[in-house]
Amino acid sequence: MSMRLLFKLFRDIRQSAGQFFSFVLVVAVGAFFYTGLATLSNNLSAYSEGYFEQHNLSDLTVSYSRVNPEDVARLSRLEGIAKLEGRYTFDATEAFEGYSAALKIHSIPANHDINTIAMTEGKLPSNPYDIVLDSRYAAEHHYTVGDEIIVRVNEKELALTISGLGENVEHAKKNETQDHKNKGFAYTGEAIIPEVAGDWFYNELLVDVKAGYDADQIGTSIEEHSRSLPYLGQESKERSFSYSRLMATIHNNGLMSKVIPLVLFLIEAIILFLAMSRIIDSQRNQVGIMKALGVKNRSIMLHYMGYPVLVSILGAIVGFVISAVVFVPIISDSNARSYSLPGIEFALRYELMLPPILFSSVFGMLACYLSSRKLLQERAAQAMRPKPPKSMKPLFIERIPGLWDRLPYNYKLIMRNIFLNKKKVLASSVGVMVSTVLIITAFGTQSALQKVAGQVEQVYSYDLRVDYKSGEAMDKLQLPSGIINHHMLSSIPIEIRKNEQIEKATLIVTEKDNNLIHFYDDKDTLLQLEDHGVFVPKSYADHYGIGEGDTIEMVFTAPEMGNKLVAAKVLKISTQYSSPSFYMTPEYLASFGLPYKPTSLLVALDPSVELTEFRNHFQHDSSVNGILDKDDLRKEARYILQQNNFVFVLFILCAVVLSFGAIYTISSINIYERNRELATLKVLGYDKSKINRLIFFENIIITTLAVLVALPICGYIYGLVVQALSSTHQQIPDQLNLFIVGVSILVAFMLTMMANLLLRRKVAGIHMIESLKGWE
Repeated sequence: MSMRLLFKLFRDIRQSAGQFFSFVLVVAVGAFFYTGLATLSNNLSAYSEGYFEQHNLSDLTVSYSRVNPEDVARLSRLEGIAKLEGRYTFDATEAFEGYSAALKIHSIPANHDINTIAMTEGKLPSNPYDIVLDSRYAAEHHYTVGDEIIVRVNEKELALTISGLGENVEHAKKNETQDHKNKGFAYTGEAIIPEVAGDWFYNELLVDVKAGYDADQIGTSIEEHSRSLPYLGQESKERSFSYSRLMATIHNNGLMSKVIPLVLFLIEAIILFLAMSRIIDSQRNQVGIMKALGVKNRSIMLHYMGYPVLVSILGAIVGFVISAVVFVPIISDSNARSYSLPGIEFALRYELMLPPILFSSVFGMLACYLSSRKLLQERAAQAMRPKPPKSMKPLFIERIPGLWDRLPYNYKLIMRNIFLNKKKVLASSVGVMVSTVLIITAFGTQSALQKVAGQVEQVYSYDLRVDYKSGEAMDKLQLPSGIINHHMLSSIPIEIRKNEQIEKATLIVTEKDNNLIHFYDDKDTLLQLEDHGVFVPKSYADHYGIGEGDTIEMVFTAPEMGNKLVAAKVLKISTQYSSPSFYMTPEYLASFGLPYKPTSLLVALDPSVELTEFRNHFQHDSSVNGILDKDDLRKEARYILQQNNFVFVLFILCAVVLSFGAIYTISSINIYERNRELATLKVLGYDKSKINRLIFFENIIITTLAVLVALPICGYIYGLVVQALSSTHQQIPDQLNLFIVGVSILVAFMLTMMANLLLRRKVAGIHMIESLKGWE
């Protein structure tokens, strides 16, 4: 008997192949996203942890004007330091046709053990004029091992031979746009230091902190023992650009790998639950026949439970395969553009199929249990008979004098069918409503991403940002002519303490009349910085429940600030989608007894002058650490879109596929349940086109009702998704605009019409005699 039930299961699948395929597609969508995003998050996190440990990323980088090997040896004996290496770092430029590229070159210490190089080709320098070049930079300029490059350092040209190519943990991310053409890094032997610096000394120390010791305390100790030295400052690995950006990416990917698949799984579970309930109800007479043939209730229930289990297994396999073919290559390519992580691979693990299978199977089996429990309690003869026809009360519209009689008969049929089968219509509406909410959420998230990228140019209106090396005095800068406006700012590492929680952040200190940076609230109203408070990013405010007028505790963690704890008043909550920071004025900073030492210069140029000339002027300044212009800002905005676009585009496509699967499945079940009714209409002379119009208008009415209910819900659901994807390091706009809602509704109606077109064949295939005599 069990084999016969298995054959019946496959026969049911064959008879409704489109419906079965739509179920598989629904499960495949969730499995596709889950396996892909989980692979991205897990592999990137595991690889980064091993990569940093293998190549011993420095816990602290300490900068000096100059420090001798004897001083390095003395500082290395401080408690808590496992190893300390000195090196000389200098900036160089390489000229190409029409442009020049910037190279940051580090000397390789003797007994090199911190920030070691991951060699991809060649060998380490063995001669004074050998150099190991950044492999991405080399590929961009078509360099190979053995080539000679000419770099310019301190108005002097050096001819260096490429002995090898490689990557380094400290430069996993070079800049916001991962520009390998204009920026690179390289390593040389210590023998070149006297020629570049004019003497033998170091200007950086790499610190490896012993396990169990606090890096900030070690940094404070190093600063105290460097009072007799030309100490400039220090940077922990958490504050370093490369490490912090990679950790933020891992954090955000981890959120997406949980939130997006969870949303899809919930939608998928609702669709499966509704559809399986309807399928069992539509096979009432078959359940009665099986009971009459002596099949046990448990076997009947397991027979129907096999349907969602089979759907779940096939859907998970299909989603896994599509993810391996589509998602993995995309994330591999995206990661290669975002970071320099040699040898990283993204491989799907087979156990990732288990969560989609379990999640889908459980909800499908639960629907089978709840739907068949009452039916299985009936006697076989009772179950084989159709349900007694429902008593139909006059509709409200029938009581309006003169209106019902004027309605065409087709509309009367539609109205009576809808109100006669309220539960079925409600179930259909729920499926369409859920699909509509998903589409609106998907389109809204994509629109939010575009707004995040667009805010970069909205907030920053300077032409050049010039970052100076730590410790450089900026009060006597000689600026060239052609500058119409300029302002200074300082970036200070801080910790925010709220409700016994501690989180690292960045404080930007700048003049209150700085009109080259603009601040906005969540309603896009322009804000003005004042001398009696601090601007708090909305991402932090939402996470910690901070409001205007509140007082927050800030700890200035830089060693030169002495870990001072202050209570700052919240002036305004500012909307900052990308790289959120706290802002205050130098006057407010001084009120805490802390000095203002600007580290960056913002410049607005006369439109008539050439940007390239000014960039070259600052590039030749040895005290300049980095330059960013408005073209770089545009590249950064485009880069944000490119790096995240593929996930949300796939999210939209999956939402459309999932919605179509839901609408098609529910419409298919509706037709199956109404075979007798539709056959009766055929007997009465209704042709196929007329019956299709009836079904079409009925589905359009159901979709309209579902959309009207979905509209107030979608804002709440979208807010939950945005809240789940947001963090203190990333804010996503949580407001839907009317255009996005309109496009989403249009897509929902188009999917309904497409489903109706595909189901016309099913209507045409209804056999009149078989449908009318089937119960007998």
